[in-house]
Amino acid sequence: MRGYFAIGSERISKPMNLGALMRTANAFGASFVFSINAEHRLRAAYQADTSKTAGQVPYYQWDNVDEMQLPRGCQMVGIELTDDAVMLPTFRHPPQAAYMLGPEKGDLSPDILARCDHVVKIPTKFCINVSLAGALVMYDRHLSMGGYAPRPIMPGGTGGDGLSRTYVPGRDRK
Repeated sequence: MRGYFAIGSERISKPMNLGALMRTANAFGASFVFSINAEHRLRAAYQADTSKTAGQVPYYQWDNVDEMQLPRGCQMVGIELTDDAVMLPTFRHPPQAAYMLGPEKGDLSPDILARCDHVVKIPTKFCINVSLAGALVMYDRHLSMGGYAPRPIMPGGTGGDGLSRTYVPGRDRK
């Protein structure tokens, strides 16, 4: 997969959510993790991060959006339930992206939304947990940009790494 991505949250306040987000970002191969205006007591985040992401993936903590510096060419993608946001299943991910999630009990700030190149929403009825939202976005990126074979018409899948075209029938189709 070409390109890189980062993921972070604005005003995150629960250490376990940050830890889970960091661990999932590490699992999906994020280049860095970040937060803006995070709760200052986030040291407990490492308790939820059993993969010890901080030793493998840089973590940047900025006090406000003006301090945030993304690499040249990196597009910011806000994840927010707004009427004009693009549905995640139809969104083409930029090769270089920084995904921005909102706080646990709130929305992305107007300053963040103004800085976003894209705003995307997960097709749910209501807001979901910030670390779960991050996992869904990273999975969608991985799925859409990973070079996997198209899904078969019949139940089942492709064998091995999913990149081959070998069809594997489901249990009901032998």
